[in-house]
Amino acid sequence: MKVWKLLSSLIIVSAVFSTTPVYASEQLALNINNASIEQLEKIKGIGSRKAEAIVEYRLKHGNFSQVSDLIKVKGIGTKFVEKNQAWLSTE
Repeated sequence: MKVWKLLSSLIIVSAVFSTTPVYASEQLALNINNASIEQLEKIKGIGSRKAEAIVEYRLKHGNFSQVSDLIKVKGIGTKFVEKNQAWLSTE
């Protein structure tokens, strides 16, 4: 019985650690061209002011052609873009 529990536990643990993280999936990337302020605020490093600035910039200048264009928004720097590139998209 103890051997069975141990084997079951090992199988479960190995299955959990062998899967690809969900956040790395492109399907879950947030489209910065149609994201709401509330959605943008959920990204680490973006508070209400930065989220509002992104939406205002987008409304004034049009859609972003690439994620790195976020550095044109006041308060958004290259470090932020580099850290969050995998979770953001323009499509």
